[in-house]
Amino acid sequence: MHIILHAGTLATDDGRLMKTLARNAESFAARGIALPDPARYRQLLRDTVVSMRRADPAPEAREVLLDALLDRPEEEVTRLVLSNDRFFAAPQQAFAGGVLFPQAEERLANLRRLFEGDTVELRLAIRDPASFLPAVLAIRKDASLADMMDGLDPSDMRWSNLIGRLREGVPDVPITVWCSEDSPVLWGTILRDIAGLEEGTKIAGAFDVLSEIMSAEGMQRFRAYLGEHPDLTEPLKRRTMLAFLDKYAVDEMVEEELDIPDWTDETVDDLTAAYEEDVAEIGRMEGVRLLSV
Repeated sequence: MHIILHAGTLATDDGRLMKTLARNAESFAARGIALPDPARYRQLLRDTVVSMRRADPAPEAREVLLDALLDRPEEEVTRLVLSNDRFFAAPQQAFAGGVLFPQAEERLANLRRLFEGDTVELRLAIRDPASFLPAVLAIRKDASLADMMDGLDPSDMRWSNLIGRLREGVPDVPITVWCSEDSPVLWGTILRDIAGLEEGTKIAGAFDVLSEIMSAEGMQRFRAYLGEHPDLTEPLKRRTMLAFLDKYAVDEMVEEELDIPDWTDETVDDLTAAYEEDVAEIGRMEGVRLLSV
């Protein structure tokens, strides 16, 4: 079986990915793709993986878990999609010891052991620390930025460090990464990638995120343009989306309020510049595929 784990991360998804994929559940089922409701397995999967810190999984652990996940015989499923934006850590432990998701590689390694004999892949969204840190802090509510970071300077946060740890700890699990900021344009590509569909395959919900940040007039004109140019390749569609966003983006939907005491415009600019360099570094990492516009 092919296991696709979408591990979020925090403040990048809010369950949207699985909800959109679920719109295609009927056609996916015919292709052998299973999309169990995350509410059925998030706690079970987390508890199973955490318990493996103390002991190897029971011989029947995989079958017990699959029995809880699937609503049809295992032999009818070729691809299982799991999603949990807190798989690596709850918000309270996101920076424990001054490390971003310190238990991430252990949890992924345990999942790999649980599904020994299956193919396991990781999907991961990352986000500019200039907006990611305020978003996680808003989830915490009870902490200051310094308390949350637990010794890690915001300027030193690098997603490439996390991904490097994952690659070193679980080298046989390929990783596909995208920037949360690019999701409106990449959404259809992300959906197809997780479902294992070929580029250009029609899929419901491909423009859902785009429609949230583009005016109704812009979306109407964009869809009309696609209707007039049915042979556009996916790269050209993405360029077209960017062109329409440049003219029809809804300002309040693309601008974020970053309310962190003592942060200046220069602080935000420096964090974003470091993030852009970090993304470029991730794109050069072996065993990592970066989806980009």
